[in-house]
Amino acid sequence: MEDLKTHAIVKTHELALKGKNRPWFMRKLTNNLRQATRGAGVERVWQGQLMVGLSLADDDCWPEVKSRIKDVFGVAKFYKAYDLPQDLDALKERMPQLLEGRSFNSFRITTNRADKRFPMNSEQVNRDLGAFVKDLTGAAVSLKNPEISIFVDIQPKGFLVYFDEVKAHGGLPVGVSGKVAVMLSGGIDSPVAAWQMMKRGCHAMFVHFHSYPLVDRTSIEKAVDLVQHLTKHQYESNLFLAPLADIQKQIILSAPPSYRVVLYRRFMVRITEALARKYRAQAIITGESCGQVSSQTLENIAVVDQVAGVPMLRPLIGANKEEIVDQATQMGTFPISILPDQDCCTLFVPKHPETKADLETVLRLEEELDVEGLVKDAVENTERCHFASPEAAALAK
Repeated sequence: MEDLKTHAIVKTHELALKGKNRPWFMRKLTNNLRQATRGAGVERVWQGQLMVGLSLADDDCWPEVKSRIKDVFGVAKFYKAYDLPQDLDALKERMPQLLEGRSFNSFRITTNRADKRFPMNSEQVNRDLGAFVKDLTGAAVSLKNPEISIFVDIQPKGFLVYFDEVKAHGGLPVGVSGKVAVMLSGGIDSPVAAWQMMKRGCHAMFVHFHSYPLVDRTSIEKAVDLVQHLTKHQYESNLFLAPLADIQKQIILSAPPSYRVVLYRRFMVRITEALARKYRAQAIITGESCGQVSSQTLENIAVVDQVAGVPMLRPLIGANKEEIVDQATQMGTFPISILPDQDCCTLFVPKHPETKADLETVLRLEEELDVEGLVKDAVENTERCHFASPEAAALAK
């Protein structure tokens, strides 16, 4: 319908429940949508009543805009909408064209009268337009299980008419819940944990530990690929590549094999916390799931958390591997995560690691190490990599 103006109409779910803070949440979602769709043929992004509209340059822009909107957290669903005059008779004249190519035996009209000056209320429009569509198509009205829903939003400047609902992730707009530091391995779990926190409105910075040059750079390469993939949800990201090899050498020389993994993890938390404080992140995120591997028993988790001075959050703590794999597959990170690599945590890991670490034993073992100096050196030698989605990069120019 080249003669009709095309829009994307974005609806939210949780944001409607935010009370007096709702305008701030809606502004953040609007700004994120503007950033996500930059360069995709969107002429204007605007706020309506509990919705955000994106005006497209032409109908051909829809596939690309649709793809980008689906990745914006805070969007529950959205529609391709057509702009018509605020005239019910004019809408009826257009209805055969709007319904062309659609086959259905039942339908429902759902009207939202945002402009209260319109002389008919929502129920009156539903009945009037419903009778017209019934006579036009022969289809029956079904309020509970219609084969097609026809939505009419009565706006001050006209009608917005739309049909097909596109589901999105929902959640909260990235940026409304503060910054978190994600301990990102090259595996399946931690990208899913990051995704979950981004969906809750957090902006993630990523910390990846590597043992290069004791091992090759494959885990670093995977971390880069994972951050690039996740950046499409938050538009800009920082990845911190923290060296662990020197710390591992010291632990291997001074600690029994069974305690190595727990000691590695405690150092990783200390380093992540130092970076989090430097870059103003308020919590540390890990991809741990209770009992999944030896380092993730409750006893070991408690011993590791003992060194943390900021909250340690584990979005996947109650998930099983199958659930995590399913989420990683839906996110698109699974193919990256299963590529072979030499992960720092698999270096010199014993056959029988301790599953119930004793805190007093760990503290005694750490007395043999220059903990503060090792952490300081690792932080100072951490490499920072910046990533920006193409849309964010264009916005910065």
